[in-house]
Amino acid sequence: MAEEESGVQQVPTIDTDVAHSPRIWNYWLGGKDNYEVDRRVGDEFRELFPPIVDIARSSRAFLKRAVQHLAGEAGVRQFLDIGTGLPTVDNTHEVAQRVAPESRIVYVDNDPIVLAHARALLLSSAEGATTYIDADLYDTSRILEVAARSLDFDEPIALMLMNILGHVPELGQAREIVTRLVGALPSGSYLVVADGTTDGGPFDAAIEMWNNAGSLPYILRTPEQIAQYFEGLELLEPGVVACSLWRPENGHVGAPAPVDEFGAVGLKR
Repeated sequence: MAEEESGVQQVPTIDTDVAHSPRIWNYWLGGKDNYEVDRRVGDEFRELFPPIVDIARSSRAFLKRAVQHLAGEAGVRQFLDIGTGLPTVDNTHEVAQRVAPESRIVYVDNDPIVLAHARALLLSSAEGATTYIDADLYDTSRILEVAARSLDFDEPIALMLMNILGHVPELGQAREIVTRLVGALPSGSYLVVADGTTDGGPFDAAIEMWNNAGSLPYILRTPEQIAQYFEGLELLEPGVVACSLWRPENGHVGAPAPVDEFGAVGLKR
């Protein structure tokens, strides 16, 4: 089952002369929804900061492991994923519904190009449902109101905020957004967050280039600042750590290398 809660939408005109943040991320993940300009900016970023591809892939692997745990051991059947981005591999609904086909997923994004790819994203298992909402992260009231048409807010929900809070300029404002969203969730719900972290050097320089190039601005924060999003929640082990170090899969040869993106999963009691 698939739905779109935002009504009839015009397919946007795609400007292939201007780099687009979700398409660049898609390129780093090995996706095909990108253009020459995106690959050029992505390569320029990688020249300044080669580990960015490892960060992108570690972030996606963290999402996969977190959703597998939540849909499996934790028994969560509802996911609210805000800041969807372009579909690649192991999207939230694919991971959750592999574990529990009846899982219901609501994706939220307000990027018109992401919206144009929604049809590719809205592929659900027959037992579950996948819904797409066209809404802004700042408009938490609308997100919660429309999500409630698909999700049962009397049952646990996993709130996914992957690489989106870094787009909120002020930490206090980002914390307020998280507080409003988590506050609407019932007990037994979870918060999953991952964002890039400052290294005081090459990563910061590359992000400055990114922001100056007209891409959607992004703010690197410290692990301690990311931990603030989880105040009042019970952190699952191993806490707030580099995404690559959050419950790495068995069979990994050697110790996983840390990356400059930290993530965590927190439980609302």
